[in-house]
Amino acid sequence: MKTDWTAQWALYSPHKVALKEYETQRSLTYGRLDAQAGHLARRLEATYGLAPGDRIAVLAEYCLEYVVLFAAAQKAGFVLAPLNYRLAAPELSFILEDSEPALVLWEEKFAATLRQAPAFGQHGATWPLEDLSAWLEALPPAPYEPYPAAALPEDHPMFLLYTSGTTGFPKGAIYTHRMLFWNSVNTAMSLIVNQESRTIVCMPPFHTGGWNVLLTPFLHHGGYVCLMKKFDAPAVLQLLESEAPTLFMGVPTMLKMMADVPGFADTNLASLRYIIVGGEAMPIPLIEVYHAKGVPIRQGYGMTEVGPNLTSLHQDDAIRKKGSIGRPNFYVETRIVDDNGEEAGPDSSGELWLRGPMTTPGYWRNADATARAFSEGNWFRTGDRVRRDAEGYIFVVDRIKNMFISGGENVYPAEVERIILGCEGVAEAAVIGVPDARWGEVGHAYVALAPGAHLNEQTLIDHCARHLAKFKVPRYITFLDALPKNDTGKINRKLLK
Repeated sequence: MKTDWTAQWALYSPHKVALKEYETQRSLTYGRLDAQAGHLARRLEATYGLAPGDRIAVLAEYCLEYVVLFAAAQKAGFVLAPLNYRLAAPELSFILEDSEPALVLWEEKFAATLRQAPAFGQHGATWPLEDLSAWLEALPPAPYEPYPAAALPEDHPMFLLYTSGTTGFPKGAIYTHRMLFWNSVNTAMSLIVNQESRTIVCMPPFHTGGWNVLLTPFLHHGGYVCLMKKFDAPAVLQLLESEAPTLFMGVPTMLKMMADVPGFADTNLASLRYIIVGGEAMPIPLIEVYHAKGVPIRQGYGMTEVGPNLTSLHQDDAIRKKGSIGRPNFYVETRIVDDNGEEAGPDSSGELWLRGPMTTPGYWRNADATARAFSEGNWFRTGDRVRRDAEGYIFVVDRIKNMFISGGENVYPAEVERIILGCEGVAEAAVIGVPDARWGEVGHAYVALAPGAHLNEQTLIDHCARHLAKFKVPRYITFLDALPKNDTGKINRKLLK
């Protein structure tokens, strides 16, 4: 399988700008991106002894060097394990232990947290990103001997993308070169992506959305990407005018913050074909705000293990099919399976199953989780309950797993509950998602204390903050004498909601 995309675009359009970094205004042409990636692949092999299949863990915000590393990994078969810089040290340590990277790259701004992770430095070498950046900048612009890309099988991993799990521990979803290719094909056919396409990426690099909603499809099709280290509503709004993007992706929280920026009404967004929205349903009033400015809204559905670009709701149906995630993209097969294991009929609900070349082969070193994720061989069980109407439009009914989404981030209650139960004096804990005007949902923890224990709300919040990313820390804590149970003795989450 041909995986060396940058070599092809360096041949076709060597002088075209591929990437620009918003904060520094640095840029790379496709020719320079390819040359730096080739040099880096050789350096990683010669200095660090890396070989195809070796993992590289990265704790950094988006920057040009991160994408150069991606291109080098495509050439040489290295596997990137992006680390979430919002995680606490114990969470980072678990991922480092699980992925066993041959090399860890990190930005100095995250060094303090990383050094508190017991597993840091226990597996392979370490390399500060600032040193990598200086080394790349010192490379001569020419001549460049092309790097002979490795011949990789389709299911060779490109990424290990760690997602929080219902067991309370992260799982590393294996994201392959085949998935990368077919996601790009599905994206281009649904959204119109080509060499003339332009976008701004402000989603984080530890998300499949940051890499695979638009960045990698744009690199595959020779487009232009302006990278941002983080979302900043006024800055993004200004770039949507000055960079003249054809597509932009955001979650509803981001789009609401942009619409609230003074001067929004006067911003020229004429270059946008549409805005792609994911993560959660976008409120109709907010859709109408953007429609009034002539910007159509495309909503869809995706997940780390499959795609992620799986369904699309055409902009003409944004209001007519309120709440729908649309219909499957071109090479995506779907089934909706009811509680009896049968195909659900129109307007009947069931679990969404997915199949296609953009599906993960499983979870890294986790055969049990992999087996639970699939049914009937190669159908991936999403854990989401949906229904399909008579016209074939899909609607999410509920999350079978108890996950909720806060500001576009997946939060799994089991993970938060495990931390709360680790606090001395806590006997029972359950976390649910509750509506929040800014973040969509936030966590509400219900806690029962052991006899004689004395804990207050702030003590528990502080305990969570030491062990969890900020977006996972419950906003509200309610103390109960005992948590409600159902007939089988399990905590009755439905009653808590």
